[in-house]
Amino acid sequence: MSPLRVLLLMSFLNITCNASDSINTTTFLKNEESIVSSNGTFRLAFFSLPNSTNRYVGIYYNKLPVMKVVWVANRNSPLNDSSGSFQISKDGNLQVLNGQKHMLWSSNVTNFQVATNMSKAQLLDSGNLVLFSSDNNIIWQSFDHPTNTLLPHMSLVYNKATGKNSTIQSWKNPSDPSQGRFVAGLGPSVLPEVFIWDMGRPYYRSGPWNGYIYLGIEVKTPHFQTHGITIQIDGHGNTSVEYSDPSSPLTNYELSYQGIVVQQYWDDAKRDWNALWQAPTNECDVYGRCGEYGSCNSLSSPICRCLKGFEPKIRQEWSKGNWSSGCTRKKKLLCGIQAAKEDVFFSLPNMKPPANTNGLQGLDQNACRSQCLSNCSCLAYAFDISLGCMTWSGKLIDTQQFSSNGVDLYLRLEHSELGINKRLKIIVTVTAVSGATLVAIVYFLCRRKAKQAEKNQSLERFEELPLFKFEKLAAATSNFQDSNKLGQGGFGPVYKGTLDDGQEVAIKRLSGTSTQGVEEFMNEVLVISKLQHRNLVKLLGCCVERHERMLIYDYMPNKSLDAFLFDPQKKGILDWKKRYSIIEGICRGLLYLHRDSRLKIIHRDLKAANILLDENLTPKISDFGMARIFRGSQSEADTTRVVGTYGYMPPEYAIEGRFSEKSDVFSFGVLLLEIITGKRTRWFDESSLSLLGYVWKQWNEDNDISLIDPVIAYQGFEAEISKCIHVGLLCVQEYAQDRPDISDVIAKLSSPSSSFEKPKPPGFTRFMRDTSNTHMQSHQTCSINGLSITNISGR
Repeated sequence: MSPLRVLLLMSFLNITCNASDSINTTTFLKNEESIVSSNGTFRLAFFSLPNSTNRYVGIYYNKLPVMKVVWVANRNSPLNDSSGSFQISKDGNLQVLNGQKHMLWSSNVTNFQVATNMSKAQLLDSGNLVLFSSDNNIIWQSFDHPTNTLLPHMSLVYNKATGKNSTIQSWKNPSDPSQGRFVAGLGPSVLPEVFIWDMGRPYYRSGPWNGYIYLGIEVKTPHFQTHGITIQIDGHGNTSVEYSDPSSPLTNYELSYQGIVVQQYWDDAKRDWNALWQAPTNECDVYGRCGEYGSCNSLSSPICRCLKGFEPKIRQEWSKGNWSSGCTRKKKLLCGIQAAKEDVFFSLPNMKPPANTNGLQGLDQNACRSQCLSNCSCLAYAFDISLGCMTWSGKLIDTQQFSSNGVDLYLRLEHSELGINKRLKIIVTVTAVSGATLVAIVYFLCRRKAKQAEKNQSLERFEELPLFKFEKLAAATSNFQDSNKLGQGGFGPVYKGTLDDGQEVAIKRLSGTSTQGVEEFMNEVLVISKLQHRNLVKLLGCCVERHERMLIYDYMPNKSLDAFLFDPQKKGILDWKKRYSIIEGICRGLLYLHRDSRLKIIHRDLKAANILLDENLTPKISDFGMARIFRGSQSEADTTRVVGTYGYMPPEYAIEGRFSEKSDVFSFGVLLLEIITGKRTRWFDESSLSLLGYVWKQWNEDNDISLIDPVIAYQGFEAEISKCIHVGLLCVQEYAQDRPDISDVIAKLSSPSSSFEKPKPPGFTRFMRDTSNTHMQSHQTCSINGLSITNISGR
């Protein structure tokens, strides 16, 4: 071959390499050469950093005026001149070589055999550098070996079997990408949570992930939830942190050299990177800032205090602002035979759960308390509606007081620490418009203390509501025999009863051990006693004799909607006409609550288990224990006590405690999609999508017909069902202002046209994967006849 042809060929190879997104064994990169992803977003090339002459091979964003490096190959072994190369070696590995052909970095894959002349390395549009074998299998990829940055669709995986934990590690400083002192990844906790370590010591902790939010992060905006890090668990117990659902390809999570995780995005208008969220954000976010048994509050001065029942271990140090010595218990627990009588629990609301959480599956809140009380090593417990029971047996550390979110932490104390007797202590949370409710509760508690008043069968709040004698209800239920028990929930048991005149009723009885039902009971009486509509369950009366609190309803022989919808044997009874009739009835009931009744009611717990069906399958909205009354022109309210059922809650309520009519509309949208698909909202597909995520994906792929429950799929109503899917997606849009109100929903459902506005993405498109599904047990309907009572979880 002539020298001219050789030069032409070499020039062609270099041009091809520079214009391509890949290299192979016949092409390689030198100092001024690069490869670019096919979409033009990422570039792999040699680079230097400010104030340094060292050379590195790495991936950075292409065509941005500010260099942002997201991955570095030879981070710990820089080149000291421009004579290096990046290539595929003879054994098929990627390598960085210096001018003397000494290897500075290698992909170091040893367990494969490959025809090296056929292998290639390609920079994908995601920013992932992938090494392919000759048969196009992935041998190695940079996403499995991150440096300090997490890109969209990247995962950090903890392998339970091997104990291998992939992490990101900070740079040493802005001019040196070598491994710094900070590392971020999944912690060794029983419940999954994200840690940052400083030289191997915990520096920051996110708190447990419950499938929706991190319980140790005080979320004030939806950004971290909707564009943040989610945790997935596969069937083998392997856990992964994934950055999913980005708002833009130009976004990432970076662990800075100062130990701060920053979620950032490129602002084209400002021509710079903007931070959406970061952690730690204040002194209290630093792990164990106040030592053992200390609690941190960034809004207080000083920021540290001891938990109830504890005092500073070294007072002199605390007076100097050094809280690391922590606190010590004032009075020892009287645990043992007398534990159930002598130890008590003190409620600390809105707390970041302490470190080293233990999870106990299958327990409700009352059982969680009993389990902790019976175990002398248990120092505290908390209950989350998704995770269930959490307990702590070691020293309590890294707690923080939030103004919202977190959990209600129940701290175990020797009983004299509370300075009260051991009678039931009821803490009333006043929310929304609860002045009348508070009056009722105070009146009720005063009456309870007076024995002579217990004989009185009327209360001021119940003047218009029939009162039932306890003996009459006991006789109706054969003295509350288990054979008449319909279900069990946070409120207490629900029984079927037959009155003297033969009328069948459903009786909700507040459990004597319930710590959460009094407010619900009073609220439900206050709300539903004033409502009359054919699509609302009818309250017949109540019983407030002795220490009993019971509500008496019409008995629904067909139980609740979920008893049909999710039962393979019964769902066929609900053909499309019946399902559509149920949808219309729920809409009419909601319209009455929101617009037509003399009180504007927000239900806050609309779900399939709370839709009862009478003998004609007419839907009746039930369970108003969580409902709130709006007065006058009020359209929105906030609460620090989020109640209800995850999966049906809209993002603004689950994360920020804000609720309105649009909260119920979101829940209705979830319910509508459940009715169409025959799948529960907590149903998962193989990609860990929630029902909302799955419907959104199929709808965008024009595959909405595949969503229809197979038992109704061939009844000739596909066009009407497709319209309902469209309306359902409009109802579950992430932001409340984008959703229609219930009157608009009714108009759309009855419209002959289906050319509505295009919905925006829904909230909560992914769930934590758990093939055992045990973490959702607290969501099970507590009543077979649908008079369910959802467990309350303090936020």
